[in-house]
Order: sequence, then structure tokens, then C-alpha cells
Amino acid sequence: MSKEIVLEDHAFLVSETNEKGIITFASDDFCEIAGYSVEELIGKPHNLVRHPDMPKAAFKNLWDTVKSGKVWTGYVKNATKNGDYYWVYATVYPTITSEGTKGYLSCRRKATSEEIQKAINLYKTLQ
Repeated sequence: MSKEIVLEDHAFLVSETNEKGIITFASDDFCEIAGYSVEELIGKPHNLVRHPDMPKAAFKNLWDTVKSGKVWTGYVKNATKNGDYYWVYATVYPTITSEGTKGYLSCRRKATSEEIQKAINLYKTLQ
């Protein structure tokens, strides 16, 4: 049975991907919460941490938004390496990577229990 990992109030998860969603940077907080080492995350698709409860429509909206050059925000349920899960409030920005190519920067913080419940209710309508 999977259990919820609740982020610390000060936790700030950051990751960067290339245009295809392949992780090029992962912060210590992200690695710690997700249960992966930085070496396990770099070079892998960001959907490695996607939880199966997340509706495909939410990620279609995210990708459509950032590919159009806009910033996306929303609530995301992610899976940890060992099968547990955690909720975040995510902001995803189109960016130019340190290599000078297009990419995406994702910054995530703790979601409140009220925010999580609203997201759960919304996502049920999208399944």
C-alpha cells in the first residue's frame, strides 16, 4: 500500500528538462522526496515520477501551455521510486538551458490539504 509523503513547508523542488522532457538538472529536495539519486534522474524522462492517478489531460494542458511559450501552474501528484506519492504545486517555465537550447524549468512547493482535495475532485472529472 502506497503512502503519502508530505513535503516540508520549506521544501522547494526544482528540475530542468530539455524540449523532450528529459531531465538535465534535479535539485537535492527533488531527489530526496522522489527517492532517486541525481544520477538516476539525469537523462531520464520527467514522467518517471508521474503517478498513474494523474489524468493525461492535465499533462496535455501543461505541455500545450509551455510549448506555446507560456508559464503553466497546477497541482501534480507524483510517484516516488518506492511507490509512495507526494503532491506539489508546480510552476513550469519555458527557458533557455545552460547549454543554450530550449528547455523547461519546473519549481514545486508543498500543496495544502485543501488544494490537494480540490485537485483530486477536479482530476476525477478528467479521468
